[in-house]
Amino acid sequence: MTAPVTTPRLSRPRGDRMIGGVCAGLARRFGIKTGTMRLIAVLSCVLPGPQFVAYLILWAIIPGE
Repeated sequence: MTAPVTTPRLSRPRGDRMIGGVCAGLARRFGIKTGTMRLIAVLSCVLPGPQFVAYLILWAIIPGE
């Protein structure tokens, strides 16, 4: 019998932060590189929409480590 696969808990890490740690936390949760997640976040700001507001909301609701 194999052990169940667990996904990392969504939290903002203390050590890998640039601003609030949201991108680092999301990258760890989804299993991608932090730099890739930051690039996705910056490129998404080119598109119309509330990306900056979404970042601030995630910063407020994602717990820190």
